[in-house]
Amino acid sequence: MHSELRPGRTSGRGGAPRERYSREELLTAGLFLLPALVVLGVFVIYPIISAGYISLTSWNGFSPVKEFIGFDNYVRLSQDPEFWNSLLVTCIYAVGVSVLSVASGLVVALLLDAPLRGRGFYRGVYFLPAVTSSVAAAIVWRYMLDPSGFVNTVLAGVGVAGPDWLQDRWLALGALTLLTVWKNVGFNAILYLTALQALPVGVFEAAQMDGANFVQRLRYMTVPLLRPMTFFVVVQALITCFQAFDLVYVLTGGGPQGGTEVLGMIMYRQAFRLSDFGYGTAIAFVTLFLVLGVTLVNWRASGSGRSSLR
Repeated sequence: MHSELRPGRTSGRGGAPRERYSREELLTAGLFLLPALVVLGVFVIYPIISAGYISLTSWNGFSPVKEFIGFDNYVRLSQDPEFWNSLLVTCIYAVGVSVLSVASGLVVALLLDAPLRGRGFYRGVYFLPAVTSSVAAAIVWRYMLDPSGFVNTVLAGVGVAGPDWLQDRWLALGALTLLTVWKNVGFNAILYLTALQALPVGVFEAAQMDGANFVQRLRYMTVPLLRPMTFFVVVQALITCFQAFDLVYVLTGGGPQGGTEVLGMIMYRQAFRLSDFGYGTAIAFVTLFLVLGVTLVNWRASGSGRSSLR
């Protein structure tokens, strides 16, 4: 019996069917896509191209003349110790936030997925930081970490002399990391909770009947099946860290001694305080390509986002 090809299809290499669209279908699809393409071009593609050109100029942000200087801003960037310090701080910050975001989000999601009374209330409480103003959260944390603030008061109550948290570069960076994780733990927990509730219940019941305990089911079943969501959480954490500005600006201002000066802070200082928009835009483009590169590496390492049981 010969296989029949449906109208509009033609056989490709190896006998596999290949789509062949008519001119009318292509025109219809183009008309439907046109509004979205116009919006994308005006508000995304054009600004990126325009910013790319600005990164090749010397411009103060106000002058009508943009002096073209080629790749001088990028050469200057490669020789700027402040940029390399900012890049190192951002990478350490991103790694810490990514690891803690995955761990805290998964733990909270597992707790919220348990048969507890008032689960809706607890879910709302954990999600509250995600909808709290970043500026307000940073101000509260700054007062809590003050030498005479809440944290040191609690430590003094148990006989421990608390440090000046925001005047030590590593303690300040740790505090910024914890603040970022706390701010997003509810969002990450909801993501994991949604993925947990979509997992096949029958597979877990069969494993439990075969004698697999909770830890074994978590290690060999839940975590591998949640790999696509873990990839998404990590990418979100990386993007958050490479774009971080408001939390850093309010909590530490980039100090002490550049200990929390992430890429967003040096970009802001160069462009808006020093009026060097060409150099600031070059930093923005380097940040963009770093995020894309890290995302692609993470995507490949996670098996292209495909989950599997092994």
